[in-house]
Amino acid sequence: MADPVLYSFRRCPYAMRARLALAISGTACELREVKLSNKPDALLAASPKGTVPVLVPQDEAVIDESIDIMRWSLSHSDPEGWLERDDKDLIAASDGPFKHDLDRYKYPDRHGSDSLAHRESALGFLGELDDRLAVNGQLCGAKRGLTDAAIFPFVRQFAAVDRDWFGALPMPHLRKWLSGHLESPLFKAIMVRHQPWAEGDAPIRFAPSLA
Repeated sequence: MADPVLYSFRRCPYAMRARLALAISGTACELREVKLSNKPDALLAASPKGTVPVLVPQDEAVIDESIDIMRWSLSHSDPEGWLERDDKDLIAASDGPFKHDLDRYKYPDRHGSDSLAHRESALGFLGELDDRLAVNGQLCGAKRGLTDAAIFPFVRQFAAVDRDWFGALPMPHLRKWLSGHLESPLFKAIMVRHQPWAEGDAPIRFAPSLA
């Protein structure tokens, strides 16, 4: 059976978390890196909303929400038990209010927003994460799980806006957690660069070795 096709964009946090779950589950895919300013027709045919990631399994419905791709891949294989550490409410808070503040902090011109006000607003969520991490080191216990993988790409994006400011926050557990995920073999494996895909290109197989 042919591998599922994954439309992705390397630096998109939604695509990152999908690739994290696909990699840890051992789900091989045909990777198609997308240039967002020139989306291929095949992506738009699979998912007219034109966002990434999009997973096109063989003989199954297209999956075009990152969290659904994560849960789909882990439902087939979950060697680290990530689904046991799936806090849907915390993920929803990250994807909702925190992402709202993140976008308006990082892109104030695009949103006509007060960047620093949204940075301040986001501190409540980050403080909640730091408090959780102080207990066991990961968001749902002592081991990484789906919740960590779903959230840390967005914290990474937030931290990168002003690294000096973020580094001075009184949230040592959050910084240690983020650094640990960014330096992990898993994250490095899913961040390999590829050229944007075009119709007729030779397939690129996404099946990272995590050894």
